Amino acid sequence: MTNKQNAQMEENRKKKIVALMKEPSYVPMKEKELACLMQVQAEERAELKRMLQELLLEGKIQVNRRGRYSVPSVPPVIGTFIGHQKGFGFVEVEGRREDLFVPAAKTNGACHQDTVEVRLLGGYPGGRQEAEVVRILARGMTQVVGTFQQNRSFGFVIPDNSRFGRDIFISKEKAGGAVTGSKVIVEITDYGGQGRSPEGRIAEILGHINDPGVDILSIVKSCGIPDTFPEEVLRQAEYAARPATGKSGECDAGTGEPEGGDGPELSGRMDLRALPMVTIDGEDAKDLDDAVSLYRKDGYYHLGVHIADVSHYVQEGTALDAEALRRGTSVYLADRVIPMLPHVLSNGVCSLNAGEDRLALSCLMKLNAQGEVADYTIAPTVIRVDERMTYTSVAAILERDDPQECARYERFVPMFREMAALSALIRENRHRRGAVDFDFPESRIRLDGDGRPVEIVPHERNTATRLIEDFMLLANETVAQHFYWLQTPFLYRTHETPDQDKMRRLATFVHNLGYSMKVGQEEVHPKELQKLLEKAEGTPEENLIGRLTLRSMKQARYTTQCTGHFGLASRYYCHFTSPIRRYPDLQIHRIIKEQLSGRLGDVRQAHYESILDSVASQTSRAERRADEAEREAGKLKMTEYMEQHIGEVYEGVISGITSWGLYVELPNTVEGLVHVSSLPGDFFQYDETACEMRGTKTGTAYRLGERIRVQVRFADRFTRSIDFIPAEDDMEGKYGKGSAEACCK
Repeated sequence: MTNKQNAQMEENRKKKIVALMKEPSYVPMKEKELACLMQVQAEERAELKRMLQELLLEGKIQVNRRGRYSVPSVPPVIGTFIGHQKGFGFVEVEGRREDLFVPAAKTNGACHQDTVEVRLLGGYPGGRQEAEVVRILARGMTQVVGTFQQNRSFGFVIPDNSRFGRDIFISKEKAGGAVTGSKVIVEITDYGGQGRSPEGRIAEILGHINDPGVDILSIVKSCGIPDTFPEEVLRQAEYAARPATGKSGECDAGTGEPEGGDGPELSGRMDLRALPMVTIDGEDAKDLDDAVSLYRKDGYYHLGVHIADVSHYVQEGTALDAEALRRGTSVYLADRVIPMLPHVLSNGVCSLNAGEDRLALSCLMKLNAQGEVADYTIAPTVIRVDERMTYTSVAAILERDDPQECARYERFVPMFREMAALSALIRENRHRRGAVDFDFPESRIRLDGDGRPVEIVPHERNTATRLIEDFMLLANETVAQHFYWLQTPFLYRTHETPDQDKMRRLATFVHNLGYSMKVGQEEVHPKELQKLLEKAEGTPEENLIGRLTLRSMKQARYTTQCTGHFGLASRYYCHFTSPIRRYPDLQIHRIIKEQLSGRLGDVRQAHYESILDSVASQTSRAERRADEAEREAGKLKMTEYMEQHIGEVYEGVISGITSWGLYVELPNTVEGLVHVSSLPGDFFQYDETACEMRGTKTGTAYRLGERIRVQVRFADRFTRSIDFIPAEDDMEGKYGKGSAEACCK
């Protein structure tokens, strides 16, 4: 029996259970009574129990405090509980625009990530809807990463994730050899209750808190990111990476038609090995999954975006494929990369290394003098990269005609200049339609041999990075549009229109900074946000407004419906260009190749229709998980870096204001808190409408985007918190010298 038939049989059984409970004669029953009524055999009881649990999670049935099951008269509200260290929490409900607020007294024992049923309580006018947890349907966290502390007769674990909210009691016999300061994974055996702490046992000791690398490993484990490959997966990767057979052939660069014979692995592929092409990546990149080529002919640009054909090596349904889906994406942390695929593939046969024949999937685009795609071909190819270029080298050639770089890469300099010209046209077209371009200065954290941060340096985009970005975006749009009109099952990258309420709040914030933004009753157009960012360009508050705008937008995700990408102002968009490090790209490569070869018939289309929704959900979750790990690792290393600079004074920008204080961002992107109690000379209150902190007596105000000089007061890598206080010279500027001296006494 096929998996599809098994799934259909199970769905029919569930429908029978629900139908039984809907009968007028039915009275709420316990599981054992249901089993007797439905004549379920003893060996099938576990299956019944599982189906009842799934129906509860789906909200189709309910269970009362006595364990009796029935159908709900009103559909229950079910969601995921998001804890807060202060005791309260929120519940994310699928399809609901805003999370529900759960007061600390109404959580009823729910922990972070639990699936819960809630009862709506109402809310303040204009405020967030409140709710009470009625029932915990499933626990979300069965293991927690934290720091072990030993007492005389017992121990406890302080969770790294402050959202879990409570320390975990560890009896002496369940400590597993952990000592004070051990970083551990604790398995929760009892979630505790009113006035009673959760209990657990030490499942794994990661190392001591001060051991090199343990801090980042703790984040990896806390986020649930797989960091080792199973033996079977490694074996399959080694087997898949065996040297390919085939010999070099010649081709016409204008047509891509092959000349000369090759082995069966290259059969049916367009031979582009004679076409001049390069990879352009960062200096430390190892997994090179995209190459580019460009030439002019008959007044047209012929742009080739060539992507490693990872799907040739990672076959669907294998353990290697299942592991790649489980990981979803490669994760780039401060001191390590956790790849989606084993290194023998990601850095080996799948990487487009210069001078080596490689299998690829190419998007060959013909663009007119306005930078518009006039025609295109998507084809499986065989390529050979001529040169492994870096962003630094290409930027040196394009931005300042560096003599040394121009001489070294003389053969490719004309192509790079043509690429820069085409890139400008593509970018202008994207700008014209209203795409929002966030150009934040990113930071790179340099570590020493022991993983300690020694420098935080800005890492800004240049001509070369923008060039590659433009070409990759265009290829992604071209592929997405092609398969949208074919109406085949596909995986798209979508970005929804922002909520109107968030846009109105953004408009209020930027108005306080002296900027205008039109927000009417209709959905906001991305061009309006583009205009806002352009007005702020080059000003001290540019980065702040950019980040406020980004926070006001929804998160992009993977879906099976082509609903467009708001930020790019694009009707069609997908991820096609990075199959070594992103599973969605690998997934659509399979669909593309089957369609091109004529093998995407009804059976295969039905197969993809049955799995793609699940793939979209899994990869979107994996992306958020990776983002969280990367963000936490960055915060950790930035905090560790600032521990070395206690007492030093910096100029920063107020990047956020809350009732508890001001968040200040330094030029190196480190952000810290100036607590409201540290603001001198007055009693300060937060004015949410004006988005400012104002003194009740003097009227002195701190506003978003305002520059402020701060002194580093405190930094703690374990809580990942940084505290600032206003620098004395800044206080003099606010209050005058005498007032500042008085405040410091």
